[in-house]
Amino acid sequence: MLKTYGSQTMVAPLRRVIVRRPDAAFGAADPTRWHYSARPDLEIARKEHDALAAILQEAGAEVLYQDEPPEDLADAIFVHDPVIVTDAGAVILQMGKALRRGEEAAMARYLTRLGIPIAYTLHGEATAEGGDLLWLDHDTLAVGQGFRTNQTGLQQLRQALSPTGAEVIPVPLPYFGGAEACLHLMSFISVIDDDLAVVYPPLIPVPFWQLLHERGFQLVEVPDSEFPTMAANVLALAPRNCVMLEGNPITRQRLEKAGCKVQTIAGREMSFKAEGGPTCLTRPLLRG
Repeated sequence: MLKTYGSQTMVAPLRRVIVRRPDAAFGAADPTRWHYSARPDLEIARKEHDALAAILQEAGAEVLYQDEPPEDLADAIFVHDPVIVTDAGAVILQMGKALRRGEEAAMARYLTRLGIPIAYTLHGEATAEGGDLLWLDHDTLAVGQGFRTNQTGLQQLRQALSPTGAEVIPVPLPYFGGAEACLHLMSFISVIDDDLAVVYPPLIPVPFWQLLHERGFQLVEVPDSEFPTMAANVLALAPRNCVMLEGNPITRQRLEKAGCKVQTIAGREMSFKAEGGPTCLTRPLLRG
């Protein structure tokens, strides 16, 4: 039988991916309530999103459009966060941002429609968001510990991944902008190849920095000037083949110097106003 799911990697060639086109809830989002910098222009956001989807398709991925979430969940376009997809099936997470509760069940229903088994569902007091979950390799998941992913979430992720044999490594996150801001582990690191990552060094905990070096990672550093424009949020379409947001020329040049093919997309409305880049806007179902 043809494999339709399994994505215990950030870098293997992208084969199937979920996206959600910006909808009315996103266009009507109250910036104060949702912690956006301004209300998005929905028409422009949709054009930006369509450009991302076109790049995914050109890379050979099957692009699936999720249509399950209720209309009042503005952040639902960031489909990376409610779930991770392992070799054993989907692990449904539980959002640390209370306003996003409801996305998880909607994603579970959509995955069930696709025929993808639900291997585990976080429950009780556990919280975990996909932006805090970074595969360093097929058998190692780094888990950011901050305002969005708590200790109980970490413990349940260990239970969820036990059938796969994957190791879970906690990475304590800094306070940074506080509980209302969105600081995920992947706010300051993206893995682009088995031995290459783009990072924003000031936010990386020293033990995690050391672990990356021990594992042989070459680190492409994001300058201070490009952290606010999410230069560290880079989606690998395949090893050293990636897409990032426009407006980050220094990081782009550094990635290209490291041997990467880099494509860029505009993100003024869908990304910069709402704190979510290319990785946040995609949920890989199948890589490899």
